[in-house]
Amino acid sequence: MPNLENLKKQAKQYLRWHREGYHPVAAEIRAALPRFQHLDDSEVMQAAFKLADAQELVARQQGFESWQALKSGAPAVNNQTNQATRPILSSTSAQLFVADIAASCAFFTEKLGFAVDFVYGEPPFYGQVVKDKAQLALRLVCEPVYVGDIRQREHLLSAGITVDTAAEIKQLFLDFQAAGVSFHQTLRKEPWGARNFIVLDPDGNLILFAGPAD
Repeated sequence: MPNLENLKKQAKQYLRWHREGYHPVAAEIRAALPRFQHLDDSEVMQAAFKLADAQELVARQQGFESWQALKSGAPAVNNQTNQATRPILSSTSAQLFVADIAASCAFFTEKLGFAVDFVYGEPPFYGQVVKDKAQLALRLVCEPVYVGDIRQREHLLSAGITVDTAAEIKQLFLDFQAAGVSFHQTLRKEPWGARNFIVLDPDGNLILFAGPAD
């Protein structure tokens, strides 16, 4: 186990991240502290989070029930207790590599009808856009991640988003078409029973939208 001084610094870092609105820390808070488990990322970041919470987070990550237990050297939480309740995956978020966070946010809000959940950094280097239950994280990169046009040639998807009905996937395609969105693949029925299309964003990311064929 790291020494106590390092753990104190780690707790203060978590507290600082929460105060500064660094959203990626929300997942760690939710995973470690039961009282935050029912909240989404934005709600976690808006909730009260004190140094004592950050210290408890660090203690639980080290296998202790509390910060006091960690300091006193009490036995770590029994692994069988930790495994009594199966973790439930509550959401997923694809990460897209983009060259300009502001431009990417504009594309997703103006063309695809998403809303900006948050942006982080000055200038921004990370952000997230959401629409209904779909979440797309945006990560700034300053050099090419892929070689040439391999994504288009090999149809390498960056994200997949689904709707529940055939009517919805058809309407979504028409809405995007009317907004002037560029498509890597227009709406079509697949042999396996799905109907889908693929959007090409300004950074070359391929985003699949899919639904049932009938």
